[in-house]
Amino acid sequence: MSNVYQYNGHNDLTPPELFLFIAMQETGEQLGIDDVEYLILIFCGFNFLPTRGKPAGATPGTSVASVMARSLFKYKFRKRVLPTFTIESMKAFRWVLTHKLSVFIGRTLPGVGWVLMARDVATIGYQTVLKYNRIARPEDRVF
Repeated sequence: MSNVYQYNGHNDLTPPELFLFIAMQETGEQLGIDDVEYLILIFCGFNFLPTRGKPAGATPGTSVASVMARSLFKYKFRKRVLPTFTIESMKAFRWVLTHKLSVFIGRTLPGVGWVLMARDVATIGYQTVLKYNRIARPEDRVF
């Protein structure tokens, strides 16, 4: 078989196997132990804590991010100027304005987690394709 590769001590790899090995190595290099922060930010935004009553159409429950932000940040603006997203508002493709800094922070932190995770996924994919294309023969290259 002419299209076999060697990589990191692994022999007789087909082009898809080579790509997989490179992707696993790039994932390991990109995700250090400190990269759990985006998972924490995402999970702290899940609404699993029970609440008392909420208005009709509101997302049920509350999140750890919301509870912590409300206890730490008491500042309120005079007008509703801070854009936030909830699960229900995302379904309707609109944002909800709030005047409470704590609500803004509590709803924004999980979004930061999703952005950080998306950045890592994009970086891993990009670096994997670059490294694979440098190693692979022209007929086996991606893009």
